[in-house]
Amino acid sequence: MAEFLTISQVEDGTRLLRWFLRNYPGMLQRDFYKLCRGGQIRINSSRCKGTEILKAGDMVRIPPTLQSFKKVNKTETGERFSLADLEQLRKCIIYNDDDIVVFNKPAGLAVQGGTGIKKSIDKMAAALFPYDKVSLVHRLDKETSGLLIVAKNQRAAQDLASQFQNKTAHKEYLALLNGTITDKSGIIDNYVVKGQVFEDKTQIPKGVQSQRAVTEYKVLGEAAGLLTWILFSPKTGRTHQLRLHSAYSLKAPIFGDDLYGRGNNDIDENLKSFLNTQKLFLFAFRITFKHPGTHKVITLRANVPEFMLPVLNLLELQIP
Repeated sequence: MAEFLTISQVEDGTRLLRWFLRNYPGMLQRDFYKLCRGGQIRINSSRCKGTEILKAGDMVRIPPTLQSFKKVNKTETGERFSLADLEQLRKCIIYNDDDIVVFNKPAGLAVQGGTGIKKSIDKMAAALFPYDKVSLVHRLDKETSGLLIVAKNQRAAQDLASQFQNKTAHKEYLALLNGTITDKSGIIDNYVVKGQVFEDKTQIPKGVQSQRAVTEYKVLGEAAGLLTWILFSPKTGRTHQLRLHSAYSLKAPIFGDDLYGRGNNDIDENLKSFLNTQKLFLFAFRITFKHPGTHKVITLRANVPEFMLPVLNLLELQIP
């Protein structure tokens, strides 16, 4: 007797052939197409060709002949997250195909799992796409929001990792700084060592390994003589690079940065109360790269996070 399965929100956007091969890995493609031609596989009672894109809520007819194949049990994939967790992450997807998925990562969600981290993009994406080989190809700080590309197969992972390593992939960030800047545009070029910035390599203690950090910036606007709305284009990808360059090179830490916002340029408590959030105002809003499958150069941009919008509107700061 035929079985009817309902497509979930997590499976929304999956091609019918791919869905069957994921769920019935023992089935051959020629058998799949034969079943489609014979009307044995159907979507919402309608005949299909096999190339259809499934939508959440679709009813897929599973013919009795497939009972001989072992259906993948999703609990065997190592999934440790609720459907609500996965649905929340699915809503963050701004681009998805067979090679990559791109998230608009919310502030506060870790990119990579580790000791004491219950939720992270890498683990949740692996649960969201249990039949793909999900790999991180670049990083964002936990506190930073914005665009994050995740590869879905080994070929895409190697291609994208090479692009980020060779600096052919280009990222742009928006940030709100606590302070004003004299030079409205420029390039910051110095060295970072474990949370410290050195303008000259000769200042670095002997035996300490340093990394050159280069950031291009442009001031987009100012507010009340206290805040600066800025565009960052990092040319290198050092840990906390933009946060360090803001706090120490520009002398204006990113608003909400409790790690580097202390010292001589403390965040004003009245200002913090006015902005009414503890989140970091650093957002990876645009990214340009060569697609690992089509090899076409594409540019993606994400919507500004909800917590930033009231502040930007009130201060009349524009989004480029």
